[in-house]
Amino acid sequence: MEKLTLEGFMSGLKNRNPGEEEFHQAVEEVAHSLVPFINQNKIYREAAILDRLTEPDRIIIFRINWEDDEGRIQTNRGYRVQWNNSIGPYKGGLRFHRSVKQSILKFLAFEQTFKNSLTGIPMGGGKGGSDFDPKGKSDAEVMRFCQSMMTELYKHIGQFTDVPAGDIGVGSREIGYLYGHYKRLSTQFTGVMTGKGMAYGGSEIRPEATGYGCVYFMRNMLNRIGEGMSGKTAIVSGSGNVAQFTCEKATELGAKVVTLSDSSGTIHDPEGVTAEKLEFVKELKNERRGRIKEYADEFGVEFYEGKKPWHIAGDLAFPSATENEIDKDDAKALVSNGCMAVSEGANMPTTKGGIEVFQEAKILYGPGKAANAGGVAVSGLEMAQNSARLSWSRSEVDQRLQTIMNDIHSKCVEFGCIDNGRVDYVQGANIGGFIKVADAMLAYGVG
Repeated sequence: MEKLTLEGFMSGLKNRNPGEEEFHQAVEEVAHSLVPFINQNKIYREAAILDRLTEPDRIIIFRINWEDDEGRIQTNRGYRVQWNNSIGPYKGGLRFHRSVKQSILKFLAFEQTFKNSLTGIPMGGGKGGSDFDPKGKSDAEVMRFCQSMMTELYKHIGQFTDVPAGDIGVGSREIGYLYGHYKRLSTQFTGVMTGKGMAYGGSEIRPEATGYGCVYFMRNMLNRIGEGMSGKTAIVSGSGNVAQFTCEKATELGAKVVTLSDSSGTIHDPEGVTAEKLEFVKELKNERRGRIKEYADEFGVEFYEGKKPWHIAGDLAFPSATENEIDKDDAKALVSNGCMAVSEGANMPTTKGGIEVFQEAKILYGPGKAANAGGVAVSGLEMAQNSARLSWSRSEVDQRLQTIMNDIHSKCVEFGCIDNGRVDYVQGANIGGFIKVADAMLAYGVG
C-alpha cells in the first residue's frame, strides 16, 4: 500500500470540502503531525483512519425563526456538527456569532475530537451554533431565540448521544434558556448540557475551567524547563470568560497581566490587572457588556484602538479571543519582544505562519487542543456529577482539573519529544489525541 503524503491527502480533502478554509487549516495542522506517524504504523494506514476521521458522522442544519421585541419575525440558521463518537457521546459547545458558518464549526468539531481524547474522559467530538448575535439583544429576545433553537436541537441531543455546552456568545444566560426549554420538551432532568448554573446541576469551577486550565498548562511547560510563573509579565488577549479567568489564575500564581482586549482595541496596564481591576472587567463585560476602552478611561492607561496586544512586550502570551488572531507578523513581534512561551486559550488562534515562527524560535508553544482542554474536562466532570446525582466541592474539582492538565502535558511530552529533549507540543497533542480515537475505530471494524 502506498504511503500517505501530506500534499496528496490535503488535495483530496480540499476537493471534497471546497471553500472551507478554516477547516482546511485545522486538518492540515493535524495531518502534518499524523501523516509521518501513520506511515510508521501501517495498521492505521490500511484502515484509512485519517480519511475516516476527517469526515463528520453527520451535520444537522436547520432554520430558526423567532420574534423580536418589535414583533418582527427573524430567521437564523442553526447547526450541530456531530464529528466522532468513537470514545463517548458527542461533546462540544454552541457558538452564537454572526461569523458562524459550516467551515468554522467543522474545524471546531474536528479539533474537539482530539481535545476531548486528550482529557482521558470518554467524550467524542462535536460543535454547533448559529449566526445569531446576542449582542444588543434583550433578555426576552435571547430567550425566544434559544427556545426556538432548542425546539429543533433537542431531537438530536441527549446525555448518552450529544452533550452541548457554551462557547462564544453562549454564557450562563443562554445555557439557562436552552436547558430550560430542553427540560420542558423532553420532560427529563438529565445532564444533557454542561455549563449549567449551580442551582440546576452545574459544576464548581466550570466557568473558570478553560482559563485556569490554560494557565496550569503554561505552568507545566515552564516547570519542565526549570522556570515558573512568578515574576513573569503576561500578555492576554480578549476580555471574555477565558481571558478573565486566565488573568485571575495567572495573577494568583505570581505573573503580572498587562493587557486585555476586545474587537475595539487593546488596553495596556503596565502596573498589572490586579484582582480589584479584574472585578471591574467582569462587571463591564458580564453585566453591562461594555467595551474594554472603559478600563483605560477608568484606570488612566493606554488604549490602542483597533489593535491586538501582540506588539506589547511580555514573557508569556495567552491568546484567549478567537481563531487566527496571531499571524506571522504578530508571532515575530512576540518573539522579538522576549516572549518565551505561548499557551492558547482560544481555539486555533495562531495561523500556520505564526506557528512556524514560534517553532523556529524554539519557544514553548502549547496548542489549543491541549492548553485549553480544561473547559471540556470540567464539562466531563459535570456530566459525571450529574450521572451520579452528586456535587463535588470547588477544591475537589480544581484538583481534578489540575491532574487532567498535568496528564495532558505528560501525554504531549510522551509523543512530542524531539531533538535534545525539546518537546514539540503540536506533534505531541496531535498524536496523543489521535491514538485513543483511532484504536477505538479499529476495534469497531469498518463503519
